[in-house]
Amino acid sequence: MRWGLLVAGLWVAGCGGSGATPAADYGEELFQDSRLSESQFNSFSCATCHATTATPEPGRMNAGYALHNVASRPNWWGGYETRLLDAVNFCYVNFMRGVTPLAPEDPKSRALYEYLVRLSPDPEAAALPLTVVKDITDVPRGDIGRGGEVYRAACQTCHGELHTGKGRIAANASVLPEVVGDYDALFPGVPKQLVVIEKVRHGQFFGVGGNMPPYSREALSDADLGALLTYLGL
Repeated sequence: MRWGLLVAGLWVAGCGGSGATPAADYGEELFQDSRLSESQFNSFSCATCHATTATPEPGRMNAGYALHNVASRPNWWGGYETRLLDAVNFCYVNFMRGVTPLAPEDPKSRALYEYLVRLSPDPEAAALPLTVVKDITDVPRGDIGRGGEVYRAACQTCHGELHTGKGRIAANASVLPEVVGDYDALFPGVPKQLVVIEKVRHGQFFGVGGNMPPYSREALSDADLGALLTYLGL
């Protein structure tokens, strides 16, 4: 549980009321709230990409792993991060538009840590694999019905309903598949389906995917990605 200066059993001052709140409870509130980030342009909370249960949530395909036992893992982000706070800040800065990383002594950091520890009953939890697709290539297409399931489970929270964007968490999130109509001008000479695959696999990295987090092969298989492309008419 390498976080820095944090220790268990903390309490924080109550917000909008008297008394104090257990830090883990405050951390749970922060986990669900996009206002954890100070950026007015952020629409993501930790819960946008992460479940907290030991078993998968029905109907959800999150970009990030479930955080059950997260504080007990020996490393994160496929071994790239060896401090839990650094793993949190990777998301906080890159996807939640945090201006500066959370510091160990920040009350929000301390509360988040307490909450993540509460989610981690197994002290010997194993690290989890993270396979980032390095080189983008096309994938075989799949069943359109499965593609609809994948869209609703993996894409609809951020992008809203197909064609309209209804229900999307941010007004500037792309409307699918209509956004691909701009790709000939934005990415001349690149097949549209490869741009979509790039966005899914690499997220906001390489300046292609806005603020989108990447989907590893563990989060989204090539088979499900191929089905999604069929559903999008690509």
